[in-house]
Amino acid sequence: MTAQRPAGTPDQELPSDDLSRLAELHGVATSYQPSADRTVTASATALTLALAALDVDTGTPAAVRAALTARERQLRERLLPPTVVCWSGAEPEAQATLSSLPAGTRLHIETEQGETRAAVGQLPPGIHRLTATAPDGRTATSHLVVAPPRLPTPPGRSYGLLVQLYSLLSRRSWGMGDLGDLAELAAWAGRALGAGFVQVNPLHAAVPGAPTDPSPYRPSSRRFPDPVHLRVEEVPEFAYVEDRERVRGLLERAGRLREAVLEKGELIDRDAVWEAKREALELVREAPLGPGRRAAYADFLAREGQALEDHATWCALAEVHGSDWLRWPEGLRDPRSPETARARRELMDRVDFHCRLAWLTDTQLTAAQRAAREAGMPVGIVHDLAVGVHPEGADAWAQQDYFAAGMSVGAPPDAFNARGQDWGLPPWRPDRLAESGYEPYRRLLQALFRYAGALRIDHVMGLFRLWWVPQGQAPTEGTYVRYDAEAMLAILVLEASRAGAVVIGEDLGTVEPGVRETLRSRGVLGTSVLWFERDWDGDGRPLPPESWRADCLATATTHDLPPTAARLTGEHVELRDRLGLLTRPLEQERAEAAADTGEWLELLSRLGLLRGTGGGHGTCEEEAEIQAVHRFLLRTPARMVGIWLPDGVGDRRPQNLPGTWNQYPNWRLPIADADGRAVTLEELAASPRVRALVEAVRGGGVGRG
Repeated sequence: MTAQRPAGTPDQELPSDDLSRLAELHGVATSYQPSADRTVTASATALTLALAALDVDTGTPAAVRAALTARERQLRERLLPPTVVCWSGAEPEAQATLSSLPAGTRLHIETEQGETRAAVGQLPPGIHRLTATAPDGRTATSHLVVAPPRLPTPPGRSYGLLVQLYSLLSRRSWGMGDLGDLAELAAWAGRALGAGFVQVNPLHAAVPGAPTDPSPYRPSSRRFPDPVHLRVEEVPEFAYVEDRERVRGLLERAGRLREAVLEKGELIDRDAVWEAKREALELVREAPLGPGRRAAYADFLAREGQALEDHATWCALAEVHGSDWLRWPEGLRDPRSPETARARRELMDRVDFHCRLAWLTDTQLTAAQRAAREAGMPVGIVHDLAVGVHPEGADAWAQQDYFAAGMSVGAPPDAFNARGQDWGLPPWRPDRLAESGYEPYRRLLQALFRYAGALRIDHVMGLFRLWWVPQGQAPTEGTYVRYDAEAMLAILVLEASRAGAVVIGEDLGTVEPGVRETLRSRGVLGTSVLWFERDWDGDGRPLPPESWRADCLATATTHDLPPTAARLTGEHVELRDRLGLLTRPLEQERAEAAADTGEWLELLSRLGLLRGTGGGHGTCEEEAEIQAVHRFLLRTPARMVGIWLPDGVGDRRPQNLPGTWNQYPNWRLPIADADGRAVTLEELAASPRVRALVEAVRGGGVGRG
């Protein structure tokens, strides 16, 4: 194994033994392995800054020694860690934390259900309160997570559709896809096509701005959804708005937004859509709620409590002071300050408006899942959990005690990106999470599982460790910080089991050894994308279908990759060349892409999957190849098979092109056909080409499970 220090790091920046030991005791990695035969040592700067974000003083060698002594004493003398995990059915002796307690230690447990116990055995699933009293008089209190040993395996196999909701416009949309469109898609796909699920992009609340950051993976809040996705006409009070002249004007405005995208080829303008919907929802709020609706709203307010009040307060303050809370008047930067309390009272009307928007959006999300289940889908809507939140947004303001100040989540240098990555998302502090019993994480999962039949977790490896990049430093100067994966997984399994939901982990790219095996042992499915499934430990050729893993969602592409038609024709290379993104000569890139595609087509042909599309409607060779790709997915043992909905009409354009910002219209493209013409939901439902692709999947025996 070859040990290397980061490029350009002078000798004096290598960590001392004391600093390395201190870092390890706080879960801060002193090195990482970009490949099995290579180890890179973290710099002293990276360790010092990561520890500082955890409130550990490393300013001088003496401070490092003092902090090390204090940490060693703390770990040696404590009876219990802040959070303890027990898996249901496991013997107490098998729980390492409890078995290490001194002989004669007394346990007192207050269960989530309000019962009192003196032993861990046969506890109901939940988050309980555990108190240990040692014979020498020491006591400790901990959060006790009791979770099922694993999630149940999804029944049978199922196939479903993958789509970015904003891109799915119907003839009723206000310029971008909405929750009414999602419910319609689910009802059609379930009833007419026998699909088992529909997977969408994160629908988290965005950071408002001019323009708004269109990426669904940089949200203001992961806890609350974005009201831009509301179908305004389906809000019951919309029918009772008195100013019908303004309503007519807004509907005409919505029609122009829709026609601009569908008829004139313009990009989706999220800001214009929200401005129109916001005005409409201001009118809707003037219509009084009926007694039943008012009671339902009161229940929502009581259930969401402080978290909703914080979110709505941030939204109200952002209307006055802008969306970057770090630039607000100093007193307002603290959600618990007297100044914030006074501002909340002064802005109570706006706070209530944003609470109402959260309720309406939650209601329509629940209705979409209900429509999916009523259509016969065993899973229904698969929602997407982003890996983090925007540093200027509502969650970063309201939960700032839980975030590591001055740090950002990213990725270390690897074979595909020599400079590493900085995603600009503040990471959670593992110590504060553990001390709270993982409360913000638990509440986040509970909120999502209320309307999700399944949850896709972006960068699921983040349950184990995240690459922290110090503010102002290059991504190469980061280091991994470890989380209590057992606790994170136990809470995930607990909340998903309570909801009866499936969990899918996005585990693409570099994955730490043992992570996939641990996830699989707890019932978390992985993600397998056809073009990446090669025999990397052998000859590097495409992996035959029987060698694929079963516990996964298998797809041909994702929102960050070229659509299948572009991959087959090599158009994705031409696009990157036009945008100046290639790092090698165009001909070399073309040749490599063609060779890659050629190997897959050769395998598809050898397996007898390139047999034409059938259906008698004059489909082309490209369509036959797309169908063959999906027939291949059926040959794998994958429990879930996903069809990228734009593949059904030969769309060429990726929804997001990593590495670009203004050069490419990321997150603003409607679903389009091979000629770039926007295709509506109604046209998708009537498309022979879409139907033929679905039948290729259904013909292989994959239905709804």
